[in-house]
Amino acid sequence: MAGQTGDPVEAPEVEALDDLAAREAAYERFVWDNLRRNYIGNFVHGMLGMTGFRLVNAPTFLPAYLHLVSGSNAIVGLGLALQQVGNVIAPLFVGAKIEHRRKIMPAAVLFGSLARGAILGMALVGWLLKGEPLVFALLIFIFLFGVFMGAQRVAFTLLMSKVVPISRRGRLQAWRNATGGLIAAALAYVAGRYLIGGNAFGNGYSTTFVLAFALTSAGLWALQVLLREPEPPTLRVQARFRDRLRETPRLISDDKPFGLFLVGQMLATSARIAAPFYILYVGQQMPMNGVLLGLLSLAFLGADTVSNLLWGYLGDRSGFRIVLLLSLSLWIGSTLLLMAVHEPAAVFAAFVGLGASQAGYMMAAQTMVLEFGKREDLPMRIGLSTTAEGLTATAGPLLGGAVADLLGYDLVFGASVGLLTAALIVVIIVKDPRHR
Repeated sequence: MAGQTGDPVEAPEVEALDDLAAREAAYERFVWDNLRRNYIGNFVHGMLGMTGFRLVNAPTFLPAYLHLVSGSNAIVGLGLALQQVGNVIAPLFVGAKIEHRRKIMPAAVLFGSLARGAILGMALVGWLLKGEPLVFALLIFIFLFGVFMGAQRVAFTLLMSKVVPISRRGRLQAWRNATGGLIAAALAYVAGRYLIGGNAFGNGYSTTFVLAFALTSAGLWALQVLLREPEPPTLRVQARFRDRLRETPRLISDDKPFGLFLVGQMLATSARIAAPFYILYVGQQMPMNGVLLGLLSLAFLGADTVSNLLWGYLGDRSGFRIVLLLSLSLWIGSTLLLMAVHEPAAVFAAFVGLGASQAGYMMAAQTMVLEFGKREDLPMRIGLSTTAEGLTATAGPLLGGAVADLLGYDLVFGASVGLLTAALIVVIIVKDPRHR
């Protein structure tokens, strides 16, 4: 009797499978039924958020401001290192705390609001403090900005993976980054020439940061209004953070391509040892003023804007591994050009290449990680990727500042090229998860 059709021993298992299939189908229907609304919400949030955050994260305004108030390359490196420490502390903890939740939006709003508050703090201390207290306060808010940016990256990446199908993620990022980048490029030029060059409201840098705060806050508000989040058909059981931390090696050992991807990511982020010093290096070669600062910011952010369209559609069509390979190659070439040729046109071209390459790298790294492994492990996989990136990005700027003070910028840039070359070799070995 046990082998007959309809055996009651097998019925609960069959019913469970049928129930899971029904929940998966309902989840898919919800995603596609709400895709237009969620697409618009993610686009508006990303466009305004990218616009504001790029004014802070571009390797021009914040490094130049830290150098202006401190006069030290080491302080510039320390500031960027403290920002990356946040990316080490927050992501895995946040991943473990939200992986069992049916709705991610409340956590995303909380972390997003705190990140924007840190930008506002940078602006306010510029008006209220001077000298060493200003430097100390800036470093504190830069650290907090890094903590909450690391936290919100996990939450918002997971949120996007829930509401946007894999075949549409590249073009969404392409258009939101391109539109946001276009606005950011124009604003960067205006900020450099008029706000910073004209010392608007007594501190052009603080005024620029307030502008960034307003734009990013508007984007977060739009996402809250527009987004409709589905409940996933399967969830992990809530576990203690330390227990989940012990399980993270399994995420790597069970998926060798993911492990190699992490190695390549860590090498590439280590190459950011040179990023805070691009603009300072140019300042050694030619007179630096608000107009030149605005033009180079325009070159960096404008290239980011245009290239995002190429990177996004290429990633959707061919997978993001090819985007990673091309962006690393362009990053190497642009750094070498900046080192070798000191004419204004060549420097402008180098900043174009740096903007385009780092846009491609960021899009590929943040999207490719979503394609490895199981859906239930996605929050911890995002957290592990972000933490690995933060670990190597923390020491880089700090070490770079010390080396730049002692031995000059050329050695820092040479180390960056070497790390990027090693990352390129590793990524060549990685199998594309899109085609597995």
